This record gives sequence, C-alpha cells and structure tokens, in this order.
Amino acid sequence: MITVDRVSENNPLGDYLRARREQVRPGEVGLPGGSTRRVPGLRREEVALLAGISSDYYLRLEQGRDRNPSTQVLEAIGRVLLLDATAVDHLLSLGTPRPARRRARRETVPIGTRQLIDVLALPAFVEGRYFDVLAANRLAGAVSPSLVEGRNRLRALFLDPAEQDLYPEWELATENLVAGFRTSVGTEIDDPSVVRLVGELSLGSDRFRALWARHDVRALAGGTLRLTHPEVGELTLRREKLAIGGTAGQMLVIYHAEPGSPSAEKLAILASLASMPGGPEPVGAPEPAGGPEHAGGQATDERGEPAEVEAGDPFA
Repeated sequence: MITVDRVSENNPLGDYLRARREQVRPGEVGLPGGSTRRVPGLRREEVALLAGISSDYYLRLEQGRDRNPSTQVLEAIGRVLLLDATAVDHLLSLGTPRPARRRARRETVPIGTRQLIDVLALPAFVEGRYFDVLAANRLAGAVSPSLVEGRNRLRALFLDPAEQDLYPEWELATENLVAGFRTSVGTEIDDPSVVRLVGELSLGSDRFRALWARHDVRALAGGTLRLTHPEVGELTLRREKLAIGGTAGQMLVIYHAEPGSPSAEKLAILASLASMPGGPEPVGAPEPAGGPEHAGGQATDERGEPAEVEAGDPFA
C-alpha cells in the first residue's frame, strides 16, 4: 500500500529536525554505534546532549510544543546535525514565526526578461518558485522537451520517461532537484499548489517520495549538467541560475558549454536545428501542477476566487 508523506502544516520544524536527525550516523559526531541501536541516525537525547540543551526541551521542539526557539539553540542543533549554511538558514526560517500567507499571485515574467531570452544564442528559460517553466527560448526546448513554457520540471523529471532518458545520472539529478525545490519553497510547504504537486509526485514516484522524506535543502546555484541527447549524443553543459529582480523568486537559467569543446559544437548543431522550420516551439505544453496562478493564468485566492493583482506589486 502506497502512503504519501504528507506535508505537516502544524509542525514543519519538528518534521525537519526528525528527518535530519535520522540522517546522521553516530560515528560522524563522535558517538559509538553498534548493532543494538534501534533507531536510524541519532537519538533525541544524543542530539540534546551534543547541543547543550535538555532532552525534554529538544523533545518539545520535535513535537511542536515549543515554537519559539532561540537562534543560538537552533544553530547549536544545526552543528550537531552537520547542516551546511543553506540548511542552517532553512532551519532558522522554520523556527521563525510566519506571517499570514498572502493570497495567490500570478507569476508574471518581466517583459525585458522575455525579450532577453528570445535573443540569447544559448538555451535559456525562466523558472518560477515551484519549478514551473514560465518562459523559454527555442534552443531550451531543443535541449529538453520539458523546457517549454507551462511545464513543471519536477513532474517531467519524475514522471516522464523521455525526460528521464536524458539524464545518465538521473538519481543525482533527482536528488539535487528535490533539495533545490525544498529551498525554493522554504516555509511555504502548506501552499495549496505545493501540496497538490507533492501529493501527485508522491503517488506517482517512489523515488520522489523517498527524497521528499529526507528534507534535504540545497543552494539554488549553478552547476554542471550531463545529458544524453537523442540527436547529438553526450552533452556536458554549465548551468547558471540568476535571480530576476522585482519578482518573487523567479530565476533566469542559462545553459552553456565550454568554448571549443565537443559539447559546444553539439549545442551549435541544436541551435541550427531549432532555427529551422518545424523546430521545437514552446507552445502547447500542459499546465503546471501549480495551476494558472503560477504560470501566467488568472490568479486565484485560497477559495478559488479571482485575486486582485495590484499594479507594481513585486509578487504579481
């Protein structure tokens, strides 16, 4: 029987502490291991001891009975759990009281950004907070059929066999994408769009369900991408992620190859194919899981009614 690791709306801090505690092996923090341990990772009392707090207080944190831990306490726990800077920032955000959630706002790509990606001679697209592709040029669609406006990158990577075939290191790619998604969403894991997408992927992919349960977070940064393209073969590309000013978390993503490399020559071939009549067009793609409020359609509030979008609002 498949069960979905549902998002906890009431205790995200406790969920995160529990998941990360289970990932740390005793030997990594100087504790003895042994076959007699009945829990994965560290025990609660071990985390408390190493962090210099009482076991009862740590238990209250995991159970959600204390919602206002100090920064010093959370940083001490972060050191015990071997969290990097991105993960510590995420932990601190979970321990901070959250403001009331704003009504859903349409993710609108600035016109200047759209014009920029259209004239770039490199694969480029705009990624929304929930990893919807909000805009893309033709060369991006030539690199991957999922990089067209209206698609969701998570759904494509986990549920589309054609997309999976592009990645010779598919398991590593899925690990990085889910961790990046956690970072992008931050504390808004109870957003209805996130809940719908996570539910769909959890039911459709064992791999996603396992990764989501780990609560990994990773910096939204560039990196190296390896692809096995059906037309040009092996590609090694650099991926750059640039924040778009005046938006709520949109990123401009650009792929490029090392000048003079075989991958650069293959990218040029794809560019030539994309420019020909009948080349890939970023149209007709299905709507992302986030719904129209995240892909340029009519924004709605939590009751499904049209939401007002104020002129000049950075969240529009």
